[in-house]
Amino acid sequence: MKIAVVGLGHIGLPLAVQYATRGHAVVGADINPRIVDAVNRGESPHLDEPALIEGVPRVVTAGDLRATTSTPEAVKGAEAVVVIVPVVVDAGRQIDFGQIDAATREIARDLRPGTLVLYETTLPVGTTRDRLGAMLAEGSGLKLDEGFFLAFSPERVLVGRIFLDLRRYPKIVGGTSEESGRRAMAFYRAVLDEGTEVRAVANAETAEMTKLAETTYRDVNIALANEYARYAARRGIDVLEVIGAANSQPFSNIHQPGVGVGGHCIPVYPHFLFNGDPDLRLPPLARAINEEMGAWTVALAEERVGSLRGEPVLVLGIAYRADVREDAFSSAFRLRDELKAGGARVYGHDPYFPDDHLRRMGFEPYDLAAPAEARVAILQAGHAAYGELDPRTIPGLELFIDGRNALERATFDTAGVAYVGIGR
Repeated sequence: MKIAVVGLGHIGLPLAVQYATRGHAVVGADINPRIVDAVNRGESPHLDEPALIEGVPRVVTAGDLRATTSTPEAVKGAEAVVVIVPVVVDAGRQIDFGQIDAATREIARDLRPGTLVLYETTLPVGTTRDRLGAMLAEGSGLKLDEGFFLAFSPERVLVGRIFLDLRRYPKIVGGTSEESGRRAMAFYRAVLDEGTEVRAVANAETAEMTKLAETTYRDVNIALANEYARYAARRGIDVLEVIGAANSQPFSNIHQPGVGVGGHCIPVYPHFLFNGDPDLRLPPLARAINEEMGAWTVALAEERVGSLRGEPVLVLGIAYRADVREDAFSSAFRLRDELKAGGARVYGHDPYFPDDHLRRMGFEPYDLAAPAEARVAILQAGHAAYGELDPRTIPGLELFIDGRNALERATFDTAGVAYVGIGR
């Protein structure tokens, strides 16, 4: 097949390489010329996906993948178009369709009869058919489910292991009609590895809600774990021991508590589900609980050492999770704001980000090789690099809050530094 992939970000480029590896002719489109130039040189612009380092040059050299900044050029002549362009939320958690709307209008310009269009970007229920399908029909002059075919199939992969996740998780597919669904199923069977399960659901709306349901489940479960952690802290109980014991029963799958929830998915996609539906009560409550964990953690520090006004506090790990170079909606920013509201001087350290990035994000850069004084340190991202942290090397350290329950308490006991985890 001739396939266009619109959006060559951390997920789109691996998809393009996957399709090209299966013998299809792929043209990728992206508005970022740096990404396009790198791909056309046979280099991966995304260094956090190890399989791309070898995969991109292999398929580019073979002539199976090229890139362009022109979406109409990529779409022209394509039999299938896969769209993985961001839908984001603003600071007020309102949904911004700007990027995907623009990409959809560009796709419509050169959409030929019979083309299959597939959206993998996470979307609010009804968006594929009612918003994007209508745009494609208007812009192309073709009729939905007759002149062109449309389906939604949510991405279900994690950056850093995308090719593995493509093989091991079922590919959920829902079309805007029976024929669109049939064609989408045939497409994914042709582009994914042999043995990968491709599972049809009733329609595009079912597929859209599937992604929102699984993401919101994680948010609600983490909120429950955080509620348990706060209760356990009040009662002098180690919540990790409780969770481990409870999860030994097969019907219990309690997640881990922590200082907050970050990333492109969990803090964002529940809003796609409940922003316009006041009858959904539990998901917004879970969001509020998880957003409160930064303030709760700062209050915990103040309870242990007193006022933080004028005191140096070190936040370890700015990334939203361990060992990634990405800080989207990181709970480090909630911690930063709460600490500054309490008058603290806030340092930040992260081996994945340079000092100028930390400054832009509102942190004073901290050098573990030439450490300044810090009265309190909070582990926000459990990077592997922090596993060997010696608390004695941080001058003046009195309290270490392990926001991910990732380190061993004994290290801090030996150093004479007070240690407290979340719910421990």
